[in-house]
Amino acid sequence: MRQSRNVFVVAAVIVVLALIGLGIYQWRTTSETDVPSADGPRETTSEAAAPAEPDWCPAVEVISVPGTWESSRDDDPFNPQANPASFMLSITRPLQEMYDINHVRVFTVPYTAQFRNIQTARGRAEMTYDDSRAEGTAKLRGELDFVARTCPSTQFIIAGFSQGAVIVGDVASSIGNSAGPINPDRLLGAVMIADGRRENGIGVNPGAEVHGTGAEIALQPLQRVADAVTPGATMTGPRPGGFGLVEDRAFEICAPDDTVCDAPQGVGNAIDRAHALIAANGNHAMYATNPAVIPGTTVPEWTVNWVRDVVGSL
Repeated sequence: MRQSRNVFVVAAVIVVLALIGLGIYQWRTTSETDVPSADGPRETTSEAAAPAEPDWCPAVEVISVPGTWESSRDDDPFNPQANPASFMLSITRPLQEMYDINHVRVFTVPYTAQFRNIQTARGRAEMTYDDSRAEGTAKLRGELDFVARTCPSTQFIIAGFSQGAVIVGDVASSIGNSAGPINPDRLLGAVMIADGRRENGIGVNPGAEVHGTGAEIALQPLQRVADAVTPGATMTGPRPGGFGLVEDRAFEICAPDDTVCDAPQGVGNAIDRAHALIAANGNHAMYATNPAVIPGTTVPEWTVNWVRDVVGSL
């Protein structure tokens, strides 16, 4: 009996010593893994290597959003053909000639870009402004989101004209107010040319002083009148929160007396103003050459030079 009891005690001691030894081993292993060496933190086998970016990822992506009747939903984003006279081509083509696509990728958002006007046969068959703007906004946000997730080091510039300026301004406002689709620090700047939601004192005006406001603000109290000419065109008014954290790099460019972005408050003839909003004529159609918008240069020249300076400073 005593002999068997001794055997049991010896066995128990061996088990306890084994457990203590295993605990010491695990403690030493964990401690050695957690303590950095003189050469820096020691990698553990559980750490996954950060995925490499695809070869095509650019340092900067410039995304352009054309104006009404200057794009189509199936257009080529790298070689737009829908409207050879599109104003935004006067900016994107020089940039494409200036930079390799793997350094500065120039992408033109392909969207329907229409604005229904029941006063014309063509207009009655077109997509409404609300639907067109929603399509363009979704495509701009989608491109930003895709490239931002695929290329973590890429930064962005967005620019648009007329309906495209409203879209760019809306997305810039969302970014600046931390509502996505990218973090504010990844947006190098936004350029809105003839923005229908422009407000004095919101954003940066690099050109001539203008005293009016965007037509979507001026016409908001007269929505019923606007509906008589342009059904499905919601006059959305000012952007809540402005441009938030990107206020200092949100550029609002407007030609004096362009009724799209420089409409007087207290509209007199609202129906005429609604027609002017959808008609690409007068000062609204002269941004490529009008010397009165940004004295000493033209809007395309200013924008291309600004992009070049921003890219060169990186």
